[in-house]
Amino acid sequence: MIEVSEGFGRNALIKKGLALEATPVNINNLKLQNKHAEKVAEENLEAAKEMAEKVKDWKVETTLKSGEGGRTFGSVSAKEIAEAVEKQYHEKIDKKKIHLPEPIRSLGVHEVTLKLHPQVTATLRVHVGEKN
Repeated sequence: MIEVSEGFGRNALIKKGLALEATPVNINNLKLQNKHAEKVAEENLEAAKEMAEKVKDWKVETTLKSGEGGRTFGSVSAKEIAEAVEKQYHEKIDKKKIHLPEPIRSLGVHEVTLKLHPQVTATLRVHVGEKN
């Protein structure tokens, strides 16, 4: 809440829908909205912590084509990892939450960081095998 001149408030802010008059009803509605937003934020944080606990034991399997000498063709991207998680563990993880500095281009086990919430990160193990 801020205090502005009466003319500016009535003729510009309220008229354009950018502000409301500070009546007792509007102040109470604002308090209720803030409480609800805090509750939703807390629920999101708890859900992210639960997902981080689940993810720490997971090992996602995926494959890459490879040729002679273990040389690989193509790479594994965040989208493919998200699809593999959904297929193997029936959990949705947004590909935007999977942090890959660069796509995975080698066989073996790789650790991938998941940014589930601004305060919660988790590590997911991705095993890249050879496709026949």
